[in-house]
Amino acid sequence: MQIDFNNLNTSKLYFKTDFEKKIDHFLEDWFSNSDTVKVQTSGSTGIPKIFDIEKDKMINSAEMTCNLLGLKEGDTALICLPVEYISGKMMVVRSIQRKLKLIIIDPTLKPLSDINDEVNFCAMTPLQVENSLDKLYLIKNLIIGGAAVSENLKTKIFKELSTDNRQPTTKIFETYGMSETLSHIGLKQIFPKAEDYFTVFENVEISKDERGCLRIFAPNLNSEILQTNDLVEIKNDKQFKFLGRIDNVINSGGAKIFPEQLESLVKKEIPNEAVFLGIDDESLGQKLVLIIEGKESEFINQKLATINYQQKFHKPKEIIFTEKIPRTPNGKVNRLKLKSIITKK
Repeated sequence: MQIDFNNLNTSKLYFKTDFEKKIDHFLEDWFSNSDTVKVQTSGSTGIPKIFDIEKDKMINSAEMTCNLLGLKEGDTALICLPVEYISGKMMVVRSIQRKLKLIIIDPTLKPLSDINDEVNFCAMTPLQVENSLDKLYLIKNLIIGGAAVSENLKTKIFKELSTDNRQPTTKIFETYGMSETLSHIGLKQIFPKAEDYFTVFENVEISKDERGCLRIFAPNLNSEILQTNDLVEIKNDKQFKFLGRIDNVINSGGAKIFPEQLESLVKKEIPNEAVFLGIDDESLGQKLVLIIEGKESEFINQKLATINYQQKFHKPKEIIFTEKIPRTPNGKVNRLKLKSIITKK
């Protein structure tokens, strides 16, 4: 299904699938007299919650992204993210504001499987990108959010697009943001140029608190100063590098370990999802454990054995293979549920 927001007539639209009907309901909310819409958080780091967001703030966010990517009236956009969350809602709002033609695809792991024509703009999760590598050349501007983009996935993207005989003009960005920042406040290009730092939008101020966690002031998006639990390195007033969530920091034998950095290292060597957790331990406080998604194999074990950890205490005390790592509906690894599953075994 496609909606042309340059010639919108909702009375002539026929929403068939459950996902299309959810978008219809959001359009009703958006064009209602209310100044706000309800948004649900993912629940990846705590209990999911629903809160109201001002429509004018969402419009500001949409304009920032559309301007940065150079989207213009009549361009095509593709939505394949759940519309309950800010990521999906913002795809609709961007299409409304810039009068785009919005292609609606149910949020599956292979959203591009039936796409054969070029699309100007799309947003996906890392898992969706992983399953769409052969079609990425069709997307001119792709933003990836919901979870960090692994080094392994970046390598696959480069390999696929750099060897493509069609010489794609695709630009791919990793996003940084949350529900409270109305999707993202900054982007980091990962193709064709590989950047190390996120660059924030105009009118976004960044700083660190005493813990080293990112603090955001984006008055066009949220009137409050947003305090995150994300440990960062700030390069200048517009650029920062994400180090890991302070909630996820593992304290093993008195040493602080950032699991996201170790996961990035491991994913350079193996294609499987990999998660480091701290499991309660009487002598160490927390024992460093590596969970690998998939079946154990000689190939993976050999690859794991070659990893050069910077510190001895970075090497996991135990490696556990599991059939499936739990995720939230928008694709993020659910560390709380995974830890519960592992400790019950």
